[in-house]
Amino acid sequence: MSRRGPAEKKTVKPDPFYRNRVVNMVINRILKHGKKSLAYKILYRAMKKIQQKKKRNPLSVLRQAIRRVTPKIAVKTRRVSGSAYQVPIEIKAPQGKVLAIRWLLEAARKRPGRNMAFKLSSELVDAAKGKGNAIRKKEETYRMAEANRTFANFR
Repeated sequence: MSRRGPAEKKTVKPDPFYRNRVVNMVINRILKHGKKSLAYKILYRAMKKIQQKKKRNPLSVLRQAIRRVTPKIAVKTRRVSGSAYQVPIEIKAPQGKVLAIRWLLEAARKRPGRNMAFKLSSELVDAAKGKGNAIRKKEETYRMAEANRTFANFR
């Protein structure tokens, strides 16, 4: 489909409370069925729990968790003459950040626990320490890329 001109990147606006773009990106990924106010409540409660438990700035914990989970390389499936290969590709910073947020929220949703705010705060603290399912997902991706390094010429 023709766009009639170059595609424009949509800029992410900062959230109202922390005035941070990354927080708004996380809120938009939490969002389900268009209930943005509920997504705000979930994230702000998670940040409040981090501040109460760890006595640290929750924004720095969030940044550190995203930084630790952000992948630099991933695998992408390519079909070459009837065979499908997992080809390792480098990931640029914005796409890596999106993947990190997605993996953090996915890991938080899978956690057993009372509510989403509690699960998200626990996952963020674990990721900031270098533990948790989101970190495991990143390491698994690196192992896949390392194992399929021979197919890098199919890029």
